[in-house]
Amino acid sequence: MEQKVLDKFHALLEEKRADILKGVERTLTELEEQGGNIPDANDRASAESGRNFELRIRQREQKLLSKIDDALQRISDDEFGECESCGDTIGLKRLEARPVTSLCIECKTAQESKEKSQGK
Repeated sequence: MEQKVLDKFHALLEEKRADILKGVERTLTELEEQGGNIPDANDRASAESGRNFELRIRQREQKLLSKIDDALQRISDDEFGECESCGDTIGLKRLEARPVTSLCIECKTAQESKEKSQGK
């Protein structure tokens, strides 16, 4: 893959990584500011629901952050854009849609079919 294209993906992944980390900081700040002293039960329940939702989002982003770090490592190792399953080149359109992917569309489709048939 051309260095110019790799640089583009590196910048995109670093930007997404920074956005996630900013979101984590914002969430922590909001949780600290909210505290736990809400006298009305309905308001307390609403606040708790909002906190749980925010924490689920952060949990999903934590998984994405790990995938971003893996993709950045593949760029460093000059393996970015290679399918980890079959070794073929991952299409540029797939990488643009999902830059953290490590599987070509064929291998990903096969993986999903296998998971579906196993009931996962």
